[in-house]
Amino acid sequence: MITLHGITLSNYYNKVKLVLLEKNLPFTEQRQLTRSKDEAVLAASPLGKVPFVTIDGRTLCESQVIVDCLEAMHPQPPLVPADPIGAAKVREVIAFMELYLELVARDLYLEAFFGGKVSEETKTSVRERLARNIPAFKRLAKFAPYVAGDTFTLADAAAYAALPTLAQATKAVLGEDMLAAAGFDWKGYLRLLGERASVQRVNADRKRDLEASAAAAAAKSTAAAKG
Repeated sequence: MITLHGITLSNYYNKVKLVLLEKNLPFTEQRQLTRSKDEAVLAASPLGKVPFVTIDGRTLCESQVIVDCLEAMHPQPPLVPADPIGAAKVREVIAFMELYLELVARDLYLEAFFGGKVSEETKTSVRERLARNIPAFKRLAKFAPYVAGDTFTLADAAAYAALPTLAQATKAVLGEDMLAAAGFDWKGYLRLLGERASVQRVNADRKRDLEASAAAAAAKSTAAAKG
């Protein structure tokens, strides 16, 4: 039995969920907010981050570790090539995308998604790093039509999680969608992914929870106003 812990608003949670769905694995979902101080959570994810999974009573954290484990335990249908170098090339794309694109753009998320503010120095630093790293990513990414080649792989689950978030954050905070400016048709790529039942399920669940969160916030605001 597999239990996926986290929230559908987490891009890395959805990365793992996509892989579970693509592999047609039965799993349950357990809502868990990030940065928990609960000892049971910290035993599974020492920084209290999500996602993490429970597999037959044993826990794993870190999304790439989780999906690599799922691939090893359930190799059919395959989400990496059988050739070891080909499999490593898929993971190379993932590592580059997550370390040099998404992790850099994450410095903008406070302002892009959570109502906070980031400094002008941070904005300048992120812009400069992405201006260097996005063209470098183009040397690895294939988009033929999938990110690592002609078949859906673990790299596409990672790209689904990373690329739209980066594009939205740079547009919101820097005034420019830096992926589109570099020539990536990421919206077209998302439309391609959107034809898959797994992506449709993830999108629907995320939309449901976003709407529920907005409704709860509105109700809380109304109650506070009444007083």
